[in-house]
Amino acid sequence: MIDFELSDSQKNIREMVRWFAREEVRPLALESDKAHTVPLEFLKKSMQLGLGSGTRPKALGGDGEGAGEERDAKGTKQGNRVSIILGEEIAWGDPAVVLTFPGPGLGGPPVQFTGTAEQKSRAFGIFKNDGVPRWGAYALTEPAAGSDVAGIQATARKDGNHYILNGRKCYITNGARATWNVVFATVDKSQGRAGHRAFLVFKGTPGFSVGKIEDKLGLRASETAELVFEDCKVHVDDLLGGEEHYDKGAKGGFTTAMKTFDSTRPMVAAMAVGIARAAYDVVHDHIRENYLLSRPIARYHVLAELIANMERKIAAARLMCWRAAWMADEGIPNSKEASMSKAYAAQVASWVCQEAIGLMGHLGTYHANLVEKLYRDVKVYDIFEGTGQVQRIVISRRLLKGL
Repeated sequence: MIDFELSDSQKNIREMVRWFAREEVRPLALESDKAHTVPLEFLKKSMQLGLGSGTRPKALGGDGEGAGEERDAKGTKQGNRVSIILGEEIAWGDPAVVLTFPGPGLGGPPVQFTGTAEQKSRAFGIFKNDGVPRWGAYALTEPAAGSDVAGIQATARKDGNHYILNGRKCYITNGARATWNVVFATVDKSQGRAGHRAFLVFKGTPGFSVGKIEDKLGLRASETAELVFEDCKVHVDDLLGGEEHYDKGAKGGFTTAMKTFDSTRPMVAAMAVGIARAAYDVVHDHIRENYLLSRPIARYHVLAELIANMERKIAAARLMCWRAAWMADEGIPNSKEASMSKAYAAQVASWVCQEAIGLMGHLGTYHANLVEKLYRDVKVYDIFEGTGQVQRIVISRRLLKGL
C-alpha cells in the first residue's frame, strides 16, 4: 500500500529547502537568466546545505558521507523520494539552478547502479565537502541519437589495456565543467544495444575536449556543452562495471542508460511540477490583485475554473512523481510509472505556463516577469530525458507486453 503522507523528516526537509528556494534561489532567477550563469558564492552556500554536493547531511535525509541511498529513521530507503522533494522546491525557485548545483548530477545514478566499488570511490570521492564546487555529468545524447538511444554512433575500440573513443556528444548538462563524464559508446554497431558500453572519462584525458557551449531558449543559467572525443584513450579500469558486466552479449551499457532514466525521470518530472507551481503562484497572485471574484461577472467564473484546473493537474502530476519515486526506493520496476510521471508533468507544466501568460496578457510577456522565463524554461522538460513521444512509447510497450 502506498502512503502519500510525508514523514516528519521529509516534511522538515521540504520546509528547509522551500525556505532556501524562496529566500536564496528565487531572488537570483531573473538575473542569472540574463547572465547565463549562477554566482559562485551561491553555489558554495548551497554546498553547505548539502544540495547537490554528492553528500547529503543528516538534516537533509542523508548520512553525511557519500552518494549512498538515504534511509529514514525506520531504515526505509527514501533517496528517490527526498530527491524529488528537493527537485520540486528548488525548481519552484529557479529550474536552471537545480541543474547547476555542484555534484554528480545525472552521472551519479549510472555510477551508483553499475560502477565497481573502486569506480564509485574515485567518482564520488571528489565531492567531499571541502568547499570547492565540482561536477559530474552524463554524456549520452548525440547529434543523430537523442531519443533513439540505440542509435548512438560514438565508438569504443579495444586497444590493449585501453579503449579508444571517437565521436561527439551534445546538449550535455555541466559537461564542460565536469571533473568526469559518464560517456556511452558502442564497440560494434552491428550488435545494436548489446554493443553499448559506458565509460568514466575524466577531464584532461588525452583526446577529450569541449566543443561549443550552447546558447539556449530556456534554462540559460545552466551550462549545456558539446563534448568531442578524438582518439580518446580511456583505461579499461574506467569501463563502468568492468569487462564482466558486458560478458556474453549482455546489454550492459544500454541497461545502465535505461536504469538511469527510471531513477531520473521522476526527478525531472518533479522539477516540471515545481515550474508549474511557480507559474500558478504568480498568476494566482495576479488574479487576487486585479479581480474581485465574488462579483457576478462571466469572466470571473472562467478564471476561477482555470485556476482550479491548474491546481488539480499539478496535484495529480506530483502524486505520479511520488509513486514512481516510491517504487524506485522499494526496488519495484518502475519504467512505466517513471515515463508516465515525466510525460504528464511536462504537459501539465507547459499548459500552466501557457495559460498563465495568456491570462496575464501583455504583462506575462515581459522579460522582467517570472512567468515569461518559466515559459521558456519549461519547453525542454518535454524533450530531455526522452521526449514526450518516447515516454508514450515506453508506456504503451509496458501495457501491451505479452499481447
